[in-house]
This record gives sequence, structure tokens and C-alpha cells, in this order.
Amino acid sequence: MVDNIRVTSEKVEGLYRKLDRDARNAGYNLNPDTAFTRELVEGLLVNEKRYGYWACPCRVAEGDIEKDRDIVCPCDYRDPDLAEFGSCFCALYVDDEIKNGNKKARSIPERRPDRETREHASKEKEEAITRPQEAGSFKPRLPVWRCTVCGYLAAREEPPLVCPICKAKKDRFERFL
Repeated sequence: MVDNIRVTSEKVEGLYRKLDRDARNAGYNLNPDTAFTRELVEGLLVNEKRYGYWACPCRVAEGDIEKDRDIVCPCDYRDPDLAEFGSCFCALYVDDEIKNGNKKARSIPERRPDRETREHASKEKEEAITRPQEAGSFKPRLPVWRCTVCGYLAAREEPPLVCPICKAKKDRFERFL
């Protein structure tokens, strides 16, 4: 129970099993410290009751899905954190080395920009969407990556660590746009 919001152990266990299955199916790992991981899962359920979505339990949410979309689990920062540090910010997701006990999850720096920076970026994005473009001048805001195995496209700074469709690793992606 967090902030008088009750979450049953059955709900925590059910979501834990679902997240674990989904992670494995997508080529990811949940933290092998099951007690710690279940606490994070409880935090996701509390935030779902509080806000209506799974805001990362390790970050302060605004309570507005549009402002918090980047921290809805799995957050936008999971893959870059996994690639650089071996775990995401809250350590719900970990790499194979941590999962197998060859290294420990450690504290990592916050990647999420501060509120002012996010608000500025949101205004720029809105202006870019409403601004007329010249014919043939389209440039995506983010690089687009293509999985060379199945053709999946992802618009983000870096290619995904694992293709959500065919499970190919990051090195099988090429820059598309």
C-alpha cells in the first residue's frame, strides 16, 4: 500500500507474471531480484490507480498523460539506459549480465529532461506540426531505423535493442530516414 491506495498481492503477482512473460517474449529481462521487482510492479499499479496509466514508479509524474507519455512503462529511456548502464532507471529491466548475476544494477543518471525543457520541446513540436512544409521538404524529427530482418520501422534516436517483431538485435537495424 502506497499513499493509502491499496493494491492486492494477487494483482501484483498477476502483473508481475505478465510483465515477465512480455519482457521475455520481446527479448528483455526483468530484474532477477523478485522482491524488488514486485515492489516496482506495485508502484506501477498504484500509479495506474492514481493517474490511469503506468507512470514509472521511480519518477515524479505530472498526472497528465500528455506530459508523462515519455515515462509510461516501459519508458522512452529504457533502451538507452539498458545499452549504456545495463538497467533502466528504476532497474525493472536489466541486461543479461545483471540477470545472470555477473554484475549488479547500479545507480544511473536521469535522462529525462527537466519540466521546462520538456515544455519547450512540446511547444516546438506543436509548431512544427502546424507549420506548412514545402513539397519534398519532409525531414523526420527523429532518425527512422529499419530492421533488416523483418522491415519493422522505429523512429527514435537509436535503434531498439531488440526488434519487437522478429527479436533481431540492435545491430540488425539500419538507418532508413
